[in-house]
Amino acid sequence: MRGLAGKVAVVTGAAGGIGAATARRLAAEGAHVVAVDTAVAEPAPAGAVWVRADVSTEEGVAAYMEVAVDRFGRVDLHHLNAGIPGSFATLPELTVAEFDRVMGVNVRGVFLGVRAAFRQYAHQDGGGSIVITGSIGSLRGSADLLAYQTSKHAVLGILHGAAMYGGPLGVRVNAVAPGIVPTDLFAATPEAVGGKDDMVRRASSTPLRRAGTGDDVAGVVAFLLSDEAAYMTGEVVSVDGGASIVSTVRPSGGAGAWDFAAYDRALYGRDVS
Repeated sequence: MRGLAGKVAVVTGAAGGIGAATARRLAAEGAHVVAVDTAVAEPAPAGAVWVRADVSTEEGVAAYMEVAVDRFGRVDLHHLNAGIPGSFATLPELTVAEFDRVMGVNVRGVFLGVRAAFRQYAHQDGGGSIVITGSIGSLRGSADLLAYQTSKHAVLGILHGAAMYGGPLGVRVNAVAPGIVPTDLFAATPEAVGGKDDMVRRASSTPLRRAGTGDDVAGVVAFLLSDEAAYMTGEVVSVDGGASIVSTVRPSGGAGAWDFAAYDRALYGRDVS
């Protein structure tokens, strides 16, 4: 894709899933990649360097930016992807500490990454491009994963404000909204309703009838970062197999196909209808 070869790209949450796929894709396109995570899960792609950092802290963000600039002299592209799902606790049982933990990584981490990007761009000639990982949860509602859902709505506020600020400076800011992409993000919740084990089944209700892959999302991220998307900013691109267009009250959308009584018993512990 035009505009990726030779550029320097930071990818957070790069140890697995969508972040790892994006790091591989950008490296394959000829970019110099700074792969950021709290732990290293696999060898860095050719032409990439690993940084262990906590993106929810100013010190962590400063650390990965320092490595990027020291190693490559500048930073052109940012994929702010790091995120955690948080607790499956019901709304009344969700603790303030757990809510704050999710917001710290998923929202403060994105804010700090966007702020660092703009501060670095101010020291460089020319603009740059940023992609934030949102979620289908940024666009829709559910009764579970409240902290995660709230955080993914919040990052769209950062997206829109950053796109408005960056436009006149030649900085584009966009987001992807993945649907069901089975990754290690939900690995710790194999038996939870809506957790890892039933992802493939739930994804079968989308128009494409399958779950997504990290590479599916990485291709869209690479496009948005590239010059191929030179006239796009402030956009949220769904990468969800068509899940976000489904009318669940129509037969083609699975109306009547789900046992909501069983779901309600699992969520509320009793029959509610």
